[in-house]
Amino acid sequence: MTLLQIILATLTAGIGSVWVAAFLMRAGVDSGRGGINAQHLLSLAAGALLATAFMHLLPEAFEGQASPHALFATLLIGVVFFFLLDKAELWHHGHEHGHGHDHDHGHVHGSAAALTGHVHAHGAGQAQAHPPHQHEGHAHAHAHAHTQEPGPSLSGGWSLITGDSVHCFGDGILIASAFVADPRLGLVSALAVLAHEVPHHMGDLVVLRRASRNRRLALMKVSLAGAVTALGGLVGFFLVEQLEDLLPYFLTVASSSFIYVALADLIPQLQKRLTARQTLAQVFWLGLGIVLVTWASGLAHGH
Repeated sequence: MTLLQIILATLTAGIGSVWVAAFLMRAGVDSGRGGINAQHLLSLAAGALLATAFMHLLPEAFEGQASPHALFATLLIGVVFFFLLDKAELWHHGHEHGHGHDHDHGHVHGSAAALTGHVHAHGAGQAQAHPPHQHEGHAHAHAHAHTQEPGPSLSGGWSLITGDSVHCFGDGILIASAFVADPRLGLVSALAVLAHEVPHHMGDLVVLRRASRNRRLALMKVSLAGAVTALGGLVGFFLVEQLEDLLPYFLTVASSSFIYVALADLIPQLQKRLTARQTLAQVFWLGLGIVLVTWASGLAHGH
């Protein structure tokens, strides 16, 4: 009976928080319907991710038995790991475009050569109408466009999903531990996790919608990461005592992901020359993201 309660509670907390976040964004917190500006959503996401790492995960990690030196080393390794993961993602994206371009480039040059032969066969008048060097210039421009590095909107996707999954796994272990101690405490813990995950998942959805431009895909990815909460609950139920010593490291790895995405992907896009009013709006939404997560995290710790 306890195991069934853990599974239901972790699925509700993990996936339910994602769908509540998506509903709130669709209801009004959405830049695509005349609501909040896209820069404001980026600011909100950055604040939520930083607050989740610094005001919720890291303090909880340092409350464990692990040494501060080991946790800071884990944080450093995590940031470097997600940097390399981002590099691999960008390299893979550029590699795919490079192969696609080679095929297109050869095809265009072949078409240009065929067109040149066609022009020579039909006289100089048509040659002036369709000069072959224009097609070669088009092919060169096409090549240049495809070999450019992808924009910053492509970064942060897998790093965020990986860190989010680790975070959700840790949440599942926490919920399972509470249920093992007292089912009522487990229920309250699940509701607290759901509440403090909502603003964080809003930030996740903002980042992934920028990366893929596909709202359903972004929602599916974050929902899958949220479903890892149930996996954490299952593992926690059977191995709660053995995993207790590793939980601080899980929390620190998740923190390193959120810190990296906020500082390497979101904050740089906010560093633009703006008017005083626009700058104040950015600061307001950044602060709002911090306040929301800090408040929800405080409620969770209070429970």
